[in-house]
Amino acid sequence: MSSIQEQKIQELISLRERAKLGGGEKRIEAQHKKGKFTARERIEMMLDEGSFEEFDMFVSHRCIDFGLEKESYLSDGVVTGYGTIDGRLVFLFSQDFTVFGGSLSEMFAAKICKVMDMAMKVGAPVIGINDSGGARIQEGVKSLGGYAEIFQRNIMASGVIPQISAIFGPCAGGAVYSPALTDFIIMTKNTSYMFVTGPKVVKTVTNETVTSEELGGAGVHSTKSGVAHFVAENEEEGILLIRKLLSYLPQNNLEEAPIAPCDDPIDRLEDSLNEIIPENANKPYDVKEVIEAIVDYGEYLEVQRDFAPNIITGFARFNGVSVGLIANQPKYLAGVLDINASRKAARFVRFCDAFNIPLVTLVDVPGFLPGTNQEYNGIIIHGAKLLFAYGEATVPKITIILRKAYGGAYDVMSSKHLRGDINYAWPNAEIAVMGPKGAIEVLLSRELDSIEDEKAKVEMLVKKEQEYKEKFANPYVAAKFGYIDDVIEPRNTRFRIIRALQALATKKDVNPPKKHSNLPL
Repeated sequence: MSSIQEQKIQELISLRERAKLGGGEKRIEAQHKKGKFTARERIEMMLDEGSFEEFDMFVSHRCIDFGLEKESYLSDGVVTGYGTIDGRLVFLFSQDFTVFGGSLSEMFAAKICKVMDMAMKVGAPVIGINDSGGARIQEGVKSLGGYAEIFQRNIMASGVIPQISAIFGPCAGGAVYSPALTDFIIMTKNTSYMFVTGPKVVKTVTNETVTSEELGGAGVHSTKSGVAHFVAENEEEGILLIRKLLSYLPQNNLEEAPIAPCDDPIDRLEDSLNEIIPENANKPYDVKEVIEAIVDYGEYLEVQRDFAPNIITGFARFNGVSVGLIANQPKYLAGVLDINASRKAARFVRFCDAFNIPLVTLVDVPGFLPGTNQEYNGIIIHGAKLLFAYGEATVPKITIILRKAYGGAYDVMSSKHLRGDINYAWPNAEIAVMGPKGAIEVLLSRELDSIEDEKAKVEMLVKKEQEYKEKFANPYVAAKFGYIDDVIEPRNTRFRIIRALQALATKKDVNPPKKHSNLPL
């Protein structure tokens, strides 16, 4: 090798080493002191060992204002490229807080857009690791334009490839809208936050004094707003969560999720399910025990666990087949549907439908939550979102009514009338317009009012309630009309779901041609 060639190679090696240092040793040390990893360390943890192929390592900004021409770093604050997770291709970008606080510039945005464009071309998921102070002020509108370029790609990729956002540091202002447009958001406790305007602006405009954590920390977004789908104790756990989440998902909307090896018997009987429903219809039980009893190995990945806990959403497998699970939770608010539960479940149903993931719905719902607070905040529109999502979905839909299915909530929860494919009920199921007590009070209000003797009134109420229960609070009326395909023994639920999934594996259902639907937002 000639000395000139050797010199060129040494120059390349030197530039690579410089790029890998980001903003320099001191800033890397400061990042570690906050309990955070660097952009490149996060990528190494995320991907299979040795699989990362980096793009645009030598990119730097083009700004010559406010003294920026004197300060320039290779990679310009974001590391981009592709690699594999469990052998499956993914594209990703990782923002580097050590370079200008991870602020977004014109070239920074161009790098992100390049990997998003390539992911769309080849049909692979995109993972974005966010740790940024926001727009690079020195670049002005070029920075804002960069955000909008990313947003447009998020929108075009929606429903085509899975998009996952990890928030591992600050994410504020315009920066929050890219994660909000993606499918799943993971935040870390104590080190990440998201808000449109920060505490200082809030103090100036509204005179509220609030910390970054109180305004947009992981706790707030996982319990109050529902913005975050997962919360991790630290970045390592967040990265493991992303890897696990991807195992349930297909590469794109034209493929199906990978089938996992499974030696959990498909005909495994769960005798405990025959006794799980309390004799008292008003007594709660934990539907998670039902889920754990029927899914492969008792394992499932819950989505938005701490938001609207009266409904459960998550991914599980039946005989290795990935499914989306939706279940009313009687343990919270009696499993009632309210605004937050409707929004949470609707978005999850639409995600599963977009990516060919069958839906398994476990129903125990007494209705929609009444009250002025719900009505004033639009329960009608929000409830309609879930109704719309189920009705629009064309993936296999299997529904099991465990106990209550009352009123409009019966319709909404993947009923036969919303193109439910296979609908089963347990023998305990109560399918009616409303509960026995409420029904009798409405149906016999005049008759009851005419009885002056209070004891006689109570006796009549009890008697009529019992008659109503015998006539309507069972699954056989619905089964008589074909609204339920079969009444099944609870302990056979796993087997019946797996057989249904096998039967529906080749299902084809289409919606009418249209530009797009007008979902009740």
